[in-house]
Amino acid sequence: MVDVPDEGRAGSRAFRRGALTRSRSAGCGAKELDYAVVDVETTGLDPAQGARVCEIAVVRMRGDGTVTRELNTLVNPGVPVTGQEFHSIGASDVIGAPQAADLVGTLAELFSGAVVVGHKLDFEGAFLAAEFVPAGLPADLPGLCTLRTLRSQVDLERYALPRASHTLTGHWPSGQHTALGDARACAQLLAELLYNAPGELRYVGPEPKGLAEAGSGAPVRLKPRTPVARGLRLSAVREGASRPLASWPSRWRPLELDPGLCGGRFGSVERGLAAQDARRRAVTREALAASAALAGVAASTAAARMLLRRLR
Repeated sequence: MVDVPDEGRAGSRAFRRGALTRSRSAGCGAKELDYAVVDVETTGLDPAQGARVCEIAVVRMRGDGTVTRELNTLVNPGVPVTGQEFHSIGASDVIGAPQAADLVGTLAELFSGAVVVGHKLDFEGAFLAAEFVPAGLPADLPGLCTLRTLRSQVDLERYALPRASHTLTGHWPSGQHTALGDARACAQLLAELLYNAPGELRYVGPEPKGLAEAGSGAPVRLKPRTPVARGLRLSAVREGASRPLASWPSRWRPLELDPGLCGGRFGSVERGLAAQDARRRAVTREALAASAALAGVAASTAAARMLLRRLR
């Protein structure tokens, strides 16, 4: 397991990525932490090109899978709403919805003391850094990408959130391409990842911290998305939810990959390079362990010889 490199300049990025590892000597027990799973629907793919958030959801959960709170609201992006073919949100839907700056205090409360999680967290991070951090959301929060984590730990053909969920559980997640539906599916995936791991998973990365601005400011009038044909029962804030965990088939990698090498396209070439790196690191670890063992034997032998000389 190696350190996951941070991306972006300190103070401008929303998250600093952590990782999960099976190494017993690293980090802290992942099941002992709290997580805030975030998902956004947007008017485009790149905030640098003017795309903005038009819906956001957060699922706050414990490491055992217990959901303690959910937030779901449409967001007035302040720009024309496009991308309806993906998220089905129209211009009339966001009328009266809060703007990004209105939600900073609520998000800080949900993120406080938690590792923030997303499936392809770089995407959520880019939009939060562009809109919410300038409005006052603390930057450099501890983050965990379930896409990179899944790629590093489990051998699947496809890692998109719905396909991975179906492959591992036999069920398609509901509410796809809604912020709350995708956040719930990601939270379920993380909980099952921790539940099914062959041994304890450990979290390595920035430590979750309380946020000084949590809970500050006036209450915000949230606007959850109107339930659509998918049949979701949505609420602006929901307390005390929990869901059963499924058992996965045995697809765990014998050698975990470096999450830093598990981003991007992750096709056959990228998978091969990551696997080659994992084998190289395993050989290095074995060599170091063997060297340490030999050094210990040599030290013990030298001490025994010295003791014999003294006895003579």
